[in-house]
Amino acid sequence: MLILGIETSCDETAAALARGPGEDGVEVVSSVVASQDELHARFGGIVPEVASRRHIEMIVPVVREAMVRASASWDDLEGVAVTTGPGLIGSLVVGLSAGKAIAKARRLPLTGVHHLEGHIYSAAIGQPLPLPLLALIASGGHSHLVLVREHGRYQVLGRTRDDAPGEAFEKAGRLLGLPYPGGPRLAALADSCPRPAEPLPQARMAKSWDFSFSGVKTDLARRVRGRQLGDDERASLAAAFQESVARALAEKTVRAAEAMGGLPILLVGGVARNRRLRALMDERASSAGLRVSAAAPEYCTDNGAMIAAAGVYRLHLRGAETAELDCAANLPLRDWDGPGSP
Repeated sequence: MLILGIETSCDETAAALARGPGEDGVEVVSSVVASQDELHARFGGIVPEVASRRHIEMIVPVVREAMVRASASWDDLEGVAVTTGPGLIGSLVVGLSAGKAIAKARRLPLTGVHHLEGHIYSAAIGQPLPLPLLALIASGGHSHLVLVREHGRYQVLGRTRDDAPGEAFEKAGRLLGLPYPGGPRLAALADSCPRPAEPLPQARMAKSWDFSFSGVKTDLARRVRGRQLGDDERASLAAAFQESVARALAEKTVRAAEAMGGLPILLVGGVARNRRLRALMDERASSAGLRVSAAAPEYCTDNGAMIAAAGVYRLHLRGAETAELDCAANLPLRDWDGPGSP
């Protein structure tokens, strides 16, 4: 099946064409992402109303460009997949409206994709998912440990109790005086530190697979309050912060995978691009004799390819949605065939 995937959950307008499923998972034929980083930089963060207006301006050009890059016509499409949540409601409505309009005009089957589900299936691009598996979804808005028993069957084992890791990186970057977007800049600064980093204090929650990053952020704020930081000290603090977050994610994920019987680990989401997190996850998993798979870096941040990949499997195994398909800002992750995890 050749599927058009549309993603507008936050501040990227994205569309992609993907084909599958096959022995090697899903093949991405084209992928286009229009970022809004420069637009929101003047505000120091994402403004929802501004984001939705830019989606309205960009959705048609982005979809058209994805079709052109794939050398595909509308007659070549066999389905449409669109993000239905969670996310910014105004942004979600733009993408869903576009997806519904294309599906209706071309008489194509339509399916809605949960944003977290899209991140999981980003790892199915070019390779099959090693089901069952334990997925760590680490991004700007999410920090979830999800047990994926088979296609469309999910159980959320843990999540953040406060900040998501990407959100924590962004706030820490602001504390260190880095311009927006602060998260990637903090990671680059941390990687430039010549000395091994000692982590800042981490939250410890016994008998829970949840995460918490507000404490390490508070400790960083205490260390920088009222001080003029030199370049070396700023890099050292960035490295210490990154080390703390990466260790918390890697160590808890590996322990959870061991507790689940040695399941393979899937590392996805925007923060999965972080080189230190990838290195620590490989190190900890290797010591425990566990397998780690990760999405390619270009498919970790929000993109249409991950939505198209999930849509390929949903349409192939489950079928199309009805015309009443809707979106929701706080959409829960559920099984395909009925109620799932809250």
